[in-house]
Amino acid sequence: MSSAVHRRMLKEYLAIQKNSATRPHLELLEPLQEDNLLHWQAILLGTTDSAYEGGRFKLDIVIPTSYPIQPPTIRFLTRICHPNVHFKTGEICLDILKSEWTPSWTLESICVAISSLLTNPEPSSPLNCDAANLLRCGDMAGYNSLVRMYTELYAMDEEEQ
Repeated sequence: MSSAVHRRMLKEYLAIQKNSATRPHLELLEPLQEDNLLHWQAILLGTTDSAYEGGRFKLDIVIPTSYPIQPPTIRFLTRICHPNVHFKTGEICLDILKSEWTPSWTLESICVAISSLLTNPEPSSPLNCDAANLLRCGDMAGYNSLVRMYTELYAMDEEEQ
């Protein structure tokens, strides 16, 4: 890892530690190992008053050695039903992780954007066509029911259900 990438990651890590109390839907964001700042995990908490409420969704974050010029690779480890998330691989379709990436994004701001995507899906750019089709047809009850079922199955402790 270059010294510039190391300095950037250390700066982000310290900022995350400092701001941890101000992130209501982001419970954890840390490197997997203290000596490896290129592999992180985060836990997004499902937004209150949404079908994701009560869910804990784990993200895997891999930082390229060319960061921040290139975006990190982020995927859901927890299975999640969402039009912009591939159900099996956890791949996330979000423009800032691809064509709209700029070095001004940080790991923390990306996780906030992913959290926002949960309640603001883009059915026109789906990785999960079933979920997207429910939204395109205006079947919000069906969509929310499907999301809730998968949240309860994969993202909640049994005592929370």
